[in-house]
Amino acid sequence: MECANAENFSKRRDYLCFESTEEIKLPRDPLQQIIGQPEAVRIAKIAAKQRRNLLLVGPPGTGKSLLAQSIAFHLPAPMEEISVLHNPEAPERPFVEVRSAEKIAEEQKIARQSQGKMVEPSEVPSFVAERLGFRCRRCGRLSRATEASCPNCGLDKYSSLQSPFSDLIGTYLDEPRRQDRVHTTRSAGDREEVIVYERHGEKIRVLDQAALERIDALKRSRPRKVLVPLERKSFVSVTGASETEILGDVRHDPYGGHSQVGTQPYLRVVPGAVHEAHEGVLFIDELSALNQVQRNLLTAMQEKKYAIVGKNPQSAGASVRVDGVPCDFILVAASNINDLSYILPPLRSRIIGNGYEVLLETQMPDSPQNRAMLVQFIAQEIRKDGRIPHVAPSAAEAIANEAARRAKALDDASNSLTLRLRELSGIIRLAGDLAEAEGAPLIEKKHVEAAVKRGHNIEEQLKERYGSIWKANVSESALNPKPGKQKEIS
Repeated sequence: MECANAENFSKRRDYLCFESTEEIKLPRDPLQQIIGQPEAVRIAKIAAKQRRNLLLVGPPGTGKSLLAQSIAFHLPAPMEEISVLHNPEAPERPFVEVRSAEKIAEEQKIARQSQGKMVEPSEVPSFVAERLGFRCRRCGRLSRATEASCPNCGLDKYSSLQSPFSDLIGTYLDEPRRQDRVHTTRSAGDREEVIVYERHGEKIRVLDQAALERIDALKRSRPRKVLVPLERKSFVSVTGASETEILGDVRHDPYGGHSQVGTQPYLRVVPGAVHEAHEGVLFIDELSALNQVQRNLLTAMQEKKYAIVGKNPQSAGASVRVDGVPCDFILVAASNINDLSYILPPLRSRIIGNGYEVLLETQMPDSPQNRAMLVQFIAQEIRKDGRIPHVAPSAAEAIANEAARRAKALDDASNSLTLRLRELSGIIRLAGDLAEAEGAPLIEKKHVEAAVKRGHNIEEQLKERYGSIWKANVSESALNPKPGKQKEIS
């Protein structure tokens, strides 16, 4: 139905002008999927364009992580690859190399050119075809290299001893003659150049002088380990991560990086999230929980480079240090209002100095337009879940009414719809599970009403059963008295 598009919901109950939420067209841009936060969306667009930091403040479930992902969606693709190189003079101090997309493409082109030209055995000189096992020395018949004998005359193509008694003694004296690689020369104008023929399956690869020089140049390049590849995601989340995950580390080697039996230090370097988010977004929920790591994060934001060192002093990695590893990221941090005092003041100052602090909305006016956006949210959650049926109009209205009830109960806001959408999405999924269990094609109003009743948290269930949480505590104490305070039974 044409009116199922959220942009056409305008008057009266038109937001219910659909047969199921399957008809609703969802925007591809994640910023357009965020409802009820117009100011936050406006600032997020600026942050993506100008590469500004953000501190998002609000209760759980108001769309903080979706805002961060939306900023990453609007960023251009990464253009740099970060590698760590072996330092032969001081292995414990590996070098850092940053390669642009253009340089990587050029090196890949050189590598492709170094692969030579694939030809058929009939296109190479006869002696080359013989040595590679394609041509019979006696009759000149071409055959597969995997065939040890010529299918035409029966000669052993790989026998190096020519004798009338070769049938008797060849098993003991002959050596395999087939080669996988043949070196020769050919004239190139007034000079001769080296040319190599390599057997690859049932074809031959021809490497001329230029290709051989390119291969030698690639071999002379310093051994490297790619820490942050060019093809990567622009959004890195480190919610609840450890210091090692955020800042990087160097793995332990029981052999101490010995050149013969150990693992070289550059191969044991592990990037942190600050490095993996280079040119992208680093999202940290509950920023206050990082404690002292906030100081390291501040250093990384200021310098846009952060050294990777071994974190365990008892490990062989403690002696390894990689300086100057790039980490130019956009920080999008989230916090509850009560935890703002636990965020390091210099870090907040850094965010404000190059970004914004945004207080998210917890409710929006109850209007047909906003209810239409809520229906869009319902459709988004159903498609994101992928295991529950779509919603009928009566169920969508029941969910909107529940959003109005929660806005009144949680934020004391009349004529409003809640934006604590995580809890509301729980109601949608629970109603979907109930409909799925019944085999219903759509989520109906009865499923939503049952989900609302079943979806009460423990505190609400205690109030319903005992009248108040205090009475529930009294009843629990009477049933399970503490030791030494048992009631006497007369």
